[in-house]
Amino acid sequence: MIKFINRLFKSKTAKFKDKANFKELVLNKQIQKIFEVFNSYSNEVELRFVGGCVRKLIIDEKVDDIDLSINLKPEDVIKVLKKNNINFYETGIDHGTITAVINKKNFEITSLRKDVNTDGRHAEVQFTENWLEDASRRDFTINAIYSDIDGNLFDPFNGKKDLYDGTIKFIGDPSTRIREDYLRILRYLRFFLGYSKNKHDKNTIKIIKQNLIGLKKVSRNRQLQELKKITSIRNFNKINSDKVSRELFALIFPELKYIYRIDKLDNLSNEILKQKNFDFILSLFLIDKTEDTDYFIYKYNLSNKEKDKISFLHSIFSDEPKKEFFTKENLSKIILKYGKENLIDVLDYKILTTRKNKDNFTDLKKYFTDFNIPLLPIKAKDLIERFDLKEGKLLGSILREIEEKWLENNFNISNSQIEDIVKSKRI
Repeated sequence: MIKFINRLFKSKTAKFKDKANFKELVLNKQIQKIFEVFNSYSNEVELRFVGGCVRKLIIDEKVDDIDLSINLKPEDVIKVLKKNNINFYETGIDHGTITAVINKKNFEITSLRKDVNTDGRHAEVQFTENWLEDASRRDFTINAIYSDIDGNLFDPFNGKKDLYDGTIKFIGDPSTRIREDYLRILRYLRFFLGYSKNKHDKNTIKIIKQNLIGLKKVSRNRQLQELKKITSIRNFNKINSDKVSRELFALIFPELKYIYRIDKLDNLSNEILKQKNFDFILSLFLIDKTEDTDYFIYKYNLSNKEKDKISFLHSIFSDEPKKEFFTKENLSKIILKYGKENLIDVLDYKILTTRKNKDNFTDLKKYFTDFNIPLLPIKAKDLIERFDLKEGKLLGSILREIEEKWLENNFNISNSQIEDIVKSKRI
């Protein structure tokens, strides 16, 4: 293998010989093992990188997920993995995908296939040994590029050229491709925002709009996953300067009508946005005085954590908070009740949605980033011992009132105030 690597990077014909990310990829021990076990199975076996990882290799993006295609049927892929004691699970065996696991790293291995029947989301497939048939069932030319471990490309639809030219092109007839799987509408938007250097093809947009109703066949969960990918791409803000993309986005996600809030951000706001999770970004696009936020949460069945974050920010920003809200005294109460992460999100939301005079909010963020959250100076067991109380509703009520008084007094409460509270509650 080492001799092979050396030959590869000395070769003048190697397609990726000058690309550090490809060299790093093929030097990976897990990758080497995957290729070794399949190459040793049969001289007829071909295993190739495909899809996103090849696309990213070509334009020097960071490669995270590794997808592989192979001219073996799924049962033979399983046989090879078992023989070599490689763990795996059947991700989607009906569609030919087996996920091999080596040192906690996943590698999706999918058998070459062709569609024999589609319903707008799922396909009935037939396995094949023909690489062109496999490529022909894919969505875009830039996703139908394969590479062997030598760096040789199989690129039947000139996807590499389209990638360099910034052209997002369906393979074959766009209408046919979309009706096979309506999720491709969202994938088109993602790839256009991420890679396009040209205007939209008018006929493609016309066909997409004609088929928007088909998204009803795509599960809300799958749409949400694709939305996460769309909002996480580096060039997502391009949507605010591209009228057609913005219109498509609004038609698909009508509740997310405030994407302009991330338009023309200053450097500080851009840096904040890069660090934020999907739930925070949704909050930026959603929150107003309407019920759209609650409807979106219900419609897409967000996780409890995402629901809690969005609902929390909505409770504060559905109406513009008054000036006195952003005082250290008031924000101290919020950090105690909801935690530092939530308070920082409140301040970041305010910074991102404020165009001028941000200094006060950035100063508050710095103050609370270094803030040590105080602890209530008395606990339930202290009250039980000191006042001969028992566990129950009365004890809980006393403790809550003590905490409220402590907060009102800026984290201070005297023994006499505690005694007065206990006495009043016992009456």
